[in-house]
Amino acid sequence: MDDAPIESASPTPPSSSDVERVAALADAKRRILAELRRRIVGQEQAIELLLVALFSRGHGLLVGVPGLAKTSLVTSLAQTLSLRTNRIQFTPDLMPSDITGTDVLEQNISTGERHFRFVRGPIFTNILLADEINRTPPKTQAALLQAMEEQRVTASGTTHVIEAPYLVFATQNPIEQEGTYPLPEAQLDRFMLQIEMTYPEESDELEIVRRTTSPEGEAPHGVLSREAILDLQSLVRRVPVAPHVIAHAVALVRASRPADERATSHVKNYVSFGAGPRASQALILAAKARAVLDGRYAAEVEDVRALLPPILRHRLVMSFRAEAEGVRVSAILDELLREIR
Repeated sequence: MDDAPIESASPTPPSSSDVERVAALADAKRRILAELRRRIVGQEQAIELLLVALFSRGHGLLVGVPGLAKTSLVTSLAQTLSLRTNRIQFTPDLMPSDITGTDVLEQNISTGERHFRFVRGPIFTNILLADEINRTPPKTQAALLQAMEEQRVTASGTTHVIEAPYLVFATQNPIEQEGTYPLPEAQLDRFMLQIEMTYPEESDELEIVRRTTSPEGEAPHGVLSREAILDLQSLVRRVPVAPHVIAHAVALVRASRPADERATSHVKNYVSFGAGPRASQALILAAKARAVLDGRYAAEVEDVRALLPPILRHRLVMSFRAEAEGVRVSAILDELLREIR
């Protein structure tokens, strides 16, 4: 077998207009951050990942204890983007039709004819905040599946398209177990990123208390229009990725599967099911968005490696042995990054 290196075609050089758009997106990121800081203190990594999800057309699952501004962060982001947003408070008695909408029987007063009219539910928006999504049964959680994957809703045999851009940002409280329903793996896989929100630093907490106990400040201003967001989302798709970057992303994901020959020892011992191909796709798309947000017109290996934890942490199904021995997903991901170079 010939061991000579395989030459790959060089990426198509960017057009001057795309280079200008990259600079525009980097500038937009700076302005969005400035507006968000009117309301949000700290949580820099969470904000960065929300922007990655936004411009790569992905959905985000925000996980953190109560009081970390998960809801405020999403609503403030929607304000800076001049997008329509709806919030659904998930509860045990919430029904699928409360999310998607329902048919209402109407009667024409003059003719007496009756007909059904579809009344759209809160899912028809640009940014949907699914608050405490794990408080509702799987039947209701499943109402989001088609919208998250296909950007459309089917009700009574009729398919209704949701206007782009469409993003679902869900929140979940990790410490409450009573009255909660764990999200099925199929639902979790629809989320591009699981964004962990942690306790603030002491200096940030002091500022949070000062702000929230003072007169309310000015709300964030709109930075980007809907048309500009759609244009920048298309730009992210055009960002070139070298073959070795794609190969590295696929290698990382495949190594998370216990049956794969590259699986690490922790994966073989503690993981029941690894991540699927959707994780590889998410790694590349998110890497493109991260690069462009940094003002670079090419995704690199370091972008992929930096995004591995939020993209894989909710896609690995841990074994009973892992639970018994207290092995966390973070340990699996750390080993993957050490072993797969």
